[in-house]
Amino acid sequence: VLAGHLLVLFVGWEGVGLASYLLIGFWYNRTSAAQAATKAFVMNRIGDLALLLGLLLTFYLFGTGDIAEISRRAGQEFAIGAPILTILTLLYFIGATGKSAQLPLYSWLPDAMEGPTPVSALIHAATMVTAGIYLIVRMHAVFVLAPTTLQVVGVIGGVTSLFAALCAVGQTDLKRVLAYSTVSQLGLMFLACGAGAFYSAMFHLTTHAFIKALLFLSAGNVVHMLHGTTEMSQMGGLAKVLTKTHWLFLIGALALAGIPPFAAFFSKDLILEQEHLAGYHTLFY
Repeated sequence: VLAGHLLVLFVGWEGVGLASYLLIGFWYNRTSAAQAATKAFVMNRIGDLALLLGLLLTFYLFGTGDIAEISRRAGQEFAIGAPILTILTLLYFIGATGKSAQLPLYSWLPDAMEGPTPVSALIHAATMVTAGIYLIVRMHAVFVLAPTTLQVVGVIGGVTSLFAALCAVGQTDLKRVLAYSTVSQLGLMFLACGAGAFYSAMFHLTTHAFIKALLFLSAGNVVHMLHGTTEMSQMGGLAKVLTKTHWLFLIGALALAGIPPFAAFFSKDLILEQEHLAGYHTLFY
């Protein structure tokens, strides 16, 4: 992930996609798990095709894949709003949409909950799905030169955030609620990128990773104790039985909701503040 060259980054990008596919289909004899794995793989290929086209275009324009050199040369060689850069950044953004489960390529992430819970905690909350945001932040020097793309990023992020949060309300499966909540939080990070506040997106990425990992592992405890039941309608009164998990889950839920003094309060508020200062009032509301 920390690669300074786009090709090496692409190899890691594909590697984590493969790992995700194999781990979602971990219980391969279950039809639902096998289908969910295939769905994740295919939807990620759509995004990855755009990313690959973006890489080819980058090599064509700059003759190199070195991120530092591209960042340095982009501002010197291209004017703000250059159409070719808009195309380039949109291709990168489509790649990020697939990986980070934004509209319209979001539906693989809730299905990815067929995999074991530790996988959900690690890959589908903390590491893999944030790669899209990370890519945009790494390439921010190019994105800043394409204001149209940044507006698209902000709008899709904001709409996804609201849409996924409303989807989560209608779910009865414990892990799917958390999955939709992840999609919603990723939307917030894209919202921040759209306003050009890349540091606040990375701050929220970091706080969210810890919170969501905590929530998923706590959910894993619950599912394990109930012998694989994930339907919330069949749960209740677990606080007496699972005292420690109860407190940990509560801390995670309060943090995710952005209640002070927990970490996400600071990162979420920072995103809203940047949105307001950048003058995107509709998205802010």
